[in-house]
Parts: sequence; structure tokens; C-alpha cells
Amino acid sequence: MLDRDGFRPNVGIVLLNQKNQVFWGKRIRTHSWQFPQGGIDRGETPEQAMIRELHEEIGLQREHIRIVARTRDWLRYEVPDRFIRRDSRGFYKGQKQIWFLLQLIGHDWDLNLRATNHPEFDAWRWNDYWVPLDAVVEFKRQVYVTALTELARYVPRNDHRNRFLRQGIRPSAAENACGDMPDACFELPPGASLEPDQQTGNEHA
Repeated sequence: MLDRDGFRPNVGIVLLNQKNQVFWGKRIRTHSWQFPQGGIDRGETPEQAMIRELHEEIGLQREHIRIVARTRDWLRYEVPDRFIRRDSRGFYKGQKQIWFLLQLIGHDWDLNLRATNHPEFDAWRWNDYWVPLDAVVEFKRQVYVTALTELARYVPRNDHRNRFLRQGIRPSAAENACGDMPDACFELPPGASLEPDQQTGNEHA
């Protein structure tokens, strides 16, 4: 299913653990690491596709996660011709994605890379939120930067405050220190909604 510009609707998933580290999966039989992602099927909302892909790729169910936020608009990347099947060249350009930020409320042992007969990953690990992107295939990197930057403001701040307190910094100083840190220091803006909208773009087969 492609839109009129040749982009396939897709979802990306940034999964946080309780330390605000992100899930990082190694694509099967490659040296590339990435976040879980997958296509939106006809008739699915982005959230429905995200829940399905979450199970298919890393074995989690809806009860294992809390939806924290999502990107406001579609983020697009083009796929170089050498990665496109010969019969799709000329009308398929790449992916347009809605990215979701999730909090794991289950346990590490709930993760299962073999939940289906078609695994996407053969290894996984937790990384810092601002993970270096050198291991990500080059044409996806800018979308990763854009998604992480937009979602950073919604990252739970409890761990940041606990870290300051462990270091003996008073709360007032911790709050001032946020001026030099990524947007992850800030809470959800008042009145902001986490409910996905119904916009899915102009899509057709």
C-alpha cells in the first residue's frame, strides 16, 4: 500500500525501560542495528499497526507497554534503488512513518525475538536514549534523529531527578541543570494529547 508519492505508511517504535534506555535490535544476519518498525496494513490505524508490529518483532503484548507519545506528523525517508526490488523501482520511493514512544511496564524476559516464524532481529540490547546512530543504515539516520528529538520532551523525568539526587545536587540546581540537557528533562506540555489522530495521509494501493 503506497501513497500517491510512492511512500509506504509505516510505524517506528522507541521502547524505553525503567532507566530510560532504548531497545536496540540487530537485524537478522546483518551488522545493522535499529528500532522496531513495520508497515501499516490497509484498514489499520498507526496505533493498531504499532501494537501488531511490537508483538511480531519483539514479542510484547499491549499489556506490557504504556504509550507515552507519538510524532505529530509523518516522517519520510527514501530508499536507494539498490535496496528496492527491481519490479518495484519507479513507483516505490520509501517509507513515511509515525513514531511511538513506549514505556516497558513488563520485564526483560517478556521480550521474545522468536514470537513469529519470520524474526526480524537476532540480538537486542538496551542503549542510552541518545544512542550513536553509526550502526543504522545511512538512509534512515536523519529520520531517527528527527524522531528522537521530537519525542525526547516526553521521556519520563523521574530518572533524571533521581540521578541528580544521587550525585548530591539540590532539586533547584537539578532544575537549572536541565537548561544544558536534551529536551528529555521536560514533562508533557499542559493540554498535550497522546491520542493518535486519524490522519493517515492520501494512501492507495
